[in-house]
Amino acid sequence: MMTVKVIGAGLAGAEAAYQLAKRGVAVELYEMRPGVSTPVHKGGDIAELVCSNSLKSTDVGTAQGELKAELGMLDSAIMRTAYASAVPAGGALAVDRKLFSAAVEEILKSTNKVTVIRKEVTRIEDNSIIATGPLTSESMGKAISDIIPERLYFYDAAAPIITAASIDYDNAFFAARYGKGDADYLNCPMNREEYLAFREALTGAEKVIAKDFEKGELFEGCMPIEELARRGEDAMRFGPLRPVGIYDRDNKRAYAVVQLRKEDNYEHLYNIVGFQTNLKFPEQKRVFSMIPALKNAEFVRYGVMHRNTYIRSPGFLEGDFSVKGRQNLFFAGQITGVEGYLESAASGLIAGISMAEKLNGGSGILLPETTVIGGLQRYISEYRGNFQPMHVSFMLLPQITGIRDKQARKRAYSERATADLKKYLQERDI
Repeated sequence: MMTVKVIGAGLAGAEAAYQLAKRGVAVELYEMRPGVSTPVHKGGDIAELVCSNSLKSTDVGTAQGELKAELGMLDSAIMRTAYASAVPAGGALAVDRKLFSAAVEEILKSTNKVTVIRKEVTRIEDNSIIATGPLTSESMGKAISDIIPERLYFYDAAAPIITAASIDYDNAFFAARYGKGDADYLNCPMNREEYLAFREALTGAEKVIAKDFEKGELFEGCMPIEELARRGEDAMRFGPLRPVGIYDRDNKRAYAVVQLRKEDNYEHLYNIVGFQTNLKFPEQKRVFSMIPALKNAEFVRYGVMHRNTYIRSPGFLEGDFSVKGRQNLFFAGQITGVEGYLESAASGLIAGISMAEKLNGGSGILLPETTVIGGLQRYISEYRGNFQPMHVSFMLLPQITGIRDKQARKRAYSERATADLKKYLQERDI
């Protein structure tokens, strides 16, 4: 059987490589890092997480929880290693970055079918899966443009990380919103005066000047905190600083609450949740230190903002992520317009299975439209409106009517999706 090239060893590329390998296909997995880096990657780790370490909710009554269930049913390597490297995060799944990357690399090595090649690829050939991500190199970007002329870009932003030892715990407390989970979030309250002073400093702080080629549209899912603050006095309090459902040791609710989430199993590092930013590094130190609990904060990573590239997939990609008219050439990951770590892994999974099926004389896979992965497949291939990056959502599925209770309706979506996927996998023998 012919060797398949997978270009890019992020979550999508790693998942695609695993799905091919487990089906007996030899894989050359190309990764340009660390020789050629990006504005946000720190090294050359396979499946390196560059923004948050959270993979979102595990509740199967949510689209994110259902996505995890579907990935598990499809034997996702990314899903398996995520649970194996999990850190406490209440009702969410968060991972230790280093353990996660190491576990993904180990599972690929164990197949004896994947060869990792540290080299930048600048040409696109058939029998390839392009999973170069939203930070595709200039050379590869040109090669992609030759195949798919229409490309878009949007801004994405990463939040700062601070040391646990530098937090003022007299001004912070552990609690989970509405008491859900095991109080894994560290909450940093502010009263009204502190909040207003913080917002004023935030809106007036000096930002990094974007290069001309980076001037574009801000994606709502990764809105920088300073841009959110400019939307109104209470915008942050209805967003990442919302105080609802969080009560301190005296059972009181603050005016605004900044939440911190653990970055590793050893509780050495915390991520400032929702604080993606484009402020200059000294300004981040000055302004974020106005939060009482962070007055002495030691930053191990400042927030960064960078250009993310993705293609206008509808009209160019089939639902199995193959290029129309070139059935053995696939794209996968955020470059296709899926948004999120596990959505990227799901696209790589579909591309990897579909490539293996086609090499064996079969066809690509299109999961039932009632599944969240199937809904995402149809979104990237069939959407007719203003195409934007998309997370999984029950709103992408055939709607369920007749159930008025919101939570019951969500559970119905999930139960239907799981049942339909199980039937599909039995019929296709995947």
